[in-house]
Amino acid sequence: MAKHNEIGEMGEEIAANWLRRKGLTLVERNYNKKCGEIDIVARETSGKVHFIEVKTVSYETMSDLERAVSHKTWRPEENVHAYKQKKLKNTISIWLDERKYFGDFVIDIVAIRLVPREKYGKINFIENVIFE
Repeated sequence: MAKHNEIGEMGEEIAANWLRRKGLTLVERNYNKKCGEIDIVARETSGKVHFIEVKTVSYETMSDLERAVSHKTWRPEENVHAYKQKKLKNTISIWLDERKYFGDFVIDIVAIRLVPREKYGKINFIENVIFE
């Protein structure tokens, strides 16, 4: 498996555990259709569904991560660009249709910066993203 795939899987597992601790119930992971993928589908106790896009970037050392944060260099959430948004919206539409779900839902981004060697991660949860 390619290194970036390993980092992505690690990020999704961290996000899933973090979401559970926040009280969300995971409904589905890696929902795949021809037009795209939803990383995580979760539900609040109220029934509201969260479609979650997970973006992960890794650093070799803690100081590399701190330098990137302090210099405001590239952030993982910036990779949810217009093309990705379109694919995500299409995939969500299919999910909603297949399940005949008509309730409330939101789209969230979980951006994770990892230092795998030091078993450290920093999470930025961006809730209720509005795509144009």
